[in-house]
Amino acid sequence: MNTIKSQQLQNWKSVPFTSVKIENEFWGPRLELLKNVTLPACLEKCEETGRIDNFAKAAGLLEGEFQGIYFDDSDVYKVLEGAAYALMHERDPELEEEIDRIIELIAAAQEPNGYLCTFFTLQQPDLKWTDMEKHEMYCGGHLMEAAVAYYEATGKRSLLDVACKLADHYDHMFGPGKLHWVEGHEEIELALIKLYQATNEERYWKLALWLLEERGHGHGVGVFWDNEEWGPAYCQDDVPVKEISHVKGHAVRAMYLYTAMADVVRVSGSTEYVDALQRVWSHTVERNMYLTGGIGQSKHNEGFTQDYDLPNESAYCETCAAIAMAFWNHRMNLLFGEAKYADIVERELYNGALAGLSLSGDKFFYVNPLASQGEHHRVEWFGCSCCPTNMARFLPSIGNYVYARSEDGITVNQYMNGTCELTAGSSATAVRLQQRTEFPWNGKIELSVEPARTDSFAIRLRIPGWCRGYKLSVNGAPVLSAEAEVSKGYIVLRRAWSEGDNVTLALDMPVEVVRADPKVEENRSMVAIQRGPIVYCVEQADNQEIAYQSFSFSADEPLAVDYAGEVMGGIVTLKGRTEEGAACTFIPYYAWDNREPGFMQVWIKEANARFLYSH
Repeated sequence: MNTIKSQQLQNWKSVPFTSVKIENEFWGPRLELLKNVTLPACLEKCEETGRIDNFAKAAGLLEGEFQGIYFDDSDVYKVLEGAAYALMHERDPELEEEIDRIIELIAAAQEPNGYLCTFFTLQQPDLKWTDMEKHEMYCGGHLMEAAVAYYEATGKRSLLDVACKLADHYDHMFGPGKLHWVEGHEEIELALIKLYQATNEERYWKLALWLLEERGHGHGVGVFWDNEEWGPAYCQDDVPVKEISHVKGHAVRAMYLYTAMADVVRVSGSTEYVDALQRVWSHTVERNMYLTGGIGQSKHNEGFTQDYDLPNESAYCETCAAIAMAFWNHRMNLLFGEAKYADIVERELYNGALAGLSLSGDKFFYVNPLASQGEHHRVEWFGCSCCPTNMARFLPSIGNYVYARSEDGITVNQYMNGTCELTAGSSATAVRLQQRTEFPWNGKIELSVEPARTDSFAIRLRIPGWCRGYKLSVNGAPVLSAEAEVSKGYIVLRRAWSEGDNVTLALDMPVEVVRADPKVEENRSMVAIQRGPIVYCVEQADNQEIAYQSFSFSADEPLAVDYAGEVMGGIVTLKGRTEEGAACTFIPYYAWDNREPGFMQVWIKEANARFLYSH
């Protein structure tokens, strides 16, 4: 492929969710549920399972042995990060007091030289830094992310000081002329960059770069490196990162790696990773991603197999992998200024990631198949509970993905009812934006633009990849397609904006019949249904007269769009008839398994299949 030149990088700036107030009926209640149900449930489970006590034991404040899995410290850190984000939305003295208590235990557990991993402190003190699969830096990375978040939320440095002391320990142990290290589960690399951004200590991002550069040179040692079936590729250690072209191995690890690579490009200004990032993005999205945004087909390796191998019932699609896809694609959007990356973020927000949390806020999916005979269900916790704790930090930060700032203006990447305070253009004019929309059920978005003074800057509005047509007006006057610049998936409006200006974008949102690429063998002669950003499925609760995988649906069958405000928090259902004449109802994929047990299918047999595809 052609080398991407540095001047083609956009390097947009993220608008932090602390500047974004989400008020719509879709996300607002979910954020309240996260604060009032999900976070307390995760904190309680971390307490019940000994994850928090491990810090007290490591500090000598409590008797007993290490409990759990060697990477369980990371779950506590992720919940603390989520709690910090919740506090950024609204300070809560009771929650803050509980977090401060846990931070005291974490600080007490840190060893004098800065080392912190309770499994090794308590159980294997003589085996530190001997097995790269043992997640020592993975846990440290999640600590750093939590520390930055809590510092930004409260101004308190206690956890940030712990994180810096730990990062200094890493920097003392590893780097040019020191010990080699390839962390088995990526995370530390992107976390060090966050720590650098919070402290301006350049050693931290340079250590992240060094850790990336360690990969692919034969330094990896551990159980997965020695596995003849998986080898170094399982941990993305088979080739130097700048040579990556194919997504391989464990899905979450791969996405965290690519996220860190994109971060390094933004921080360093170097374009060395750009070609690799674009190659592997195409390979991931075009050949190894499900319609729901799920990735990682195989339970066997929690990751990838071969291209177009996308089974439905046995699909693994770990919730953490969907969240990590959002992380990576957000960074790619900021780097390259292309809407296709924000399209993937949207797909994860409304499908792949959101499916991981129950409507009640206290049950979770680890695995997200696209078909089930009725035996797959949400549970309250897992032995390995990375997914619940990842949801606890992902959802309260979704405001991060709504807007971006470019040198010439503002980009609207996601459509959510609410307000945002930011600056725009070269003169950094303060602007208040207000979105009014019923998205994702309705494609009409009204944007009020309120600059502090009249000023010229660009506003980019993303036209989603699923949208086939739209109407646009400014202050009630239609904007013809010839009058608006369309670039990289955005409509670009350049004008002098004044207080009271309004933009109305109406996205066509018809029901779409989707066919898979014919290379996906399992989905040949099958169709799926999507409306706007929402992928639909059939669930037994609504289709009692239909047997699992025994009915067919015609692409020409009309589907009635019905907003059911009292059903599962308010959803749009689609109603029609099968080829056999039986009534059928489709519900959003994210909402399945919130009622009585039963089968579920995303892909169903197409009547008179024509072996075409549209997605």
